Amino acid sequence: MLTLSPKAPFLYKPQNPNPKTQHYKPQINGIYCKSELQSERGLEFETGETFFRHESAKGRDLGVLAASLYNQSKGKLRVLDALCGCGIRSLRYLMEAKADFVLANDANDEHRRVILDNLKRVDRGFGDERKWVVTHLDANRVLSECYLQKDFFDLIDIDSFGSDISLFLRSAMNTLSFDGLLYVTSTDGHSSGGHHPDHTLAAYGAYVRPMPFSNEVGLRMLIGGAVREASVLGYYVTPLFSYYSYHGPVFRVMLRVNRGKLLENRHYGFITYCNKCGDSQEFSWAELGQISCSCNGSHDSSALMISGPLWIGPLHSAAYISEMINLAEEWGWIGNGTETDLEKLLKQMLDESDPRLKSGYIKMDEVASRAKINSPPLRTMMSAMQKEGYATSRSHIALNAIKTDCPMSECIRIAKELQGVNSFAV
Repeated sequence: MLTLSPKAPFLYKPQNPNPKTQHYKPQINGIYCKSELQSERGLEFETGETFFRHESAKGRDLGVLAASLYNQSKGKLRVLDALCGCGIRSLRYLMEAKADFVLANDANDEHRRVILDNLKRVDRGFGDERKWVVTHLDANRVLSECYLQKDFFDLIDIDSFGSDISLFLRSAMNTLSFDGLLYVTSTDGHSSGGHHPDHTLAAYGAYVRPMPFSNEVGLRMLIGGAVREASVLGYYVTPLFSYYSYHGPVFRVMLRVNRGKLLENRHYGFITYCNKCGDSQEFSWAELGQISCSCNGSHDSSALMISGPLWIGPLHSAAYISEMINLAEEWGWIGNGTETDLEKLLKQMLDESDPRLKSGYIKMDEVASRAKINSPPLRTMMSAMQKEGYATSRSHIALNAIKTDCPMSECIRIAKELQGVNSFAV
């Protein structure tokens, strides 16, 4: 592997041949972000006029934990932060995950001062001992240049807007070390909601229809797009964790990328939702001609929604989430007697890792509406479902929602019995 050197002039000149990209200033509700001094996990930094959200801190926490676990297991960590904004992610990878080197790139060279000022909290070093470099190029260009120089990275973080991540997946995978980590983002909530199926088909190779668990579909759409791109290159991806946050909305997925094929399209297929009975199911490619619902709605083309191909496997690796929890406890981020938001999130992700759970989740409001009763307490409902042998978990994606392998008809029966209602009543 070649290290960055002065022979790579693109790494030192804040130039961008695309003036539209260079002078783009992200806005929140039509207002440019104001420069402020911020603090996160005890690290102070400036935001300048970059796009920055406090609410994204948990996503950065997850990335740092994963980066540190990689460093501990491999004994090395080189990070490429392709859309670094103010540089807070780059700074945290350096200081908390102890990265050997970080390449912080942002297409807008007007952000250079604030990025440099933030990263100067870490001694830059010289020559082969450099700890960080700042560049201002289109993300695809910096990824491609590194690939052509055979300069590979252990973790590539691409915190993109909308569905732009689909533009970067292939070049990012080419630039990853074997068994490397790819942390990708989408903020395209309209597409995940099934409102732009032609767009999702172009961006992710998936035709997405409206479903009541659209935010989970957004994560599965993102992973599925990565699965497709990886297969073209002769790679396969494994999701280590998947994180949804309502602000934005933001869909973030940490993927491990390895050489090899995904055997028999495992975990890459289709999800259905029946508007008539409320059931969701998963179908493989071999079952394409057999997609239907067991209720009478199977004959009603307007009742059965089909989306795919998507990732239909587990959203998280239970073993990996357990390692993240142990590291977070070691660092004092969780386990201090008061359950933090991060601790709650990680525990819910661990519960969601149960391979028995189906794609999607069931909202208690939908159960109550179909059963024509008041919604039973979530914990009471989950306990009753578990007693009958069904796998259940809270969903970190939606409030008052359950991930389960229990059919909707059984959920309705259990909910009615909890309230003493005749299960056969209309």
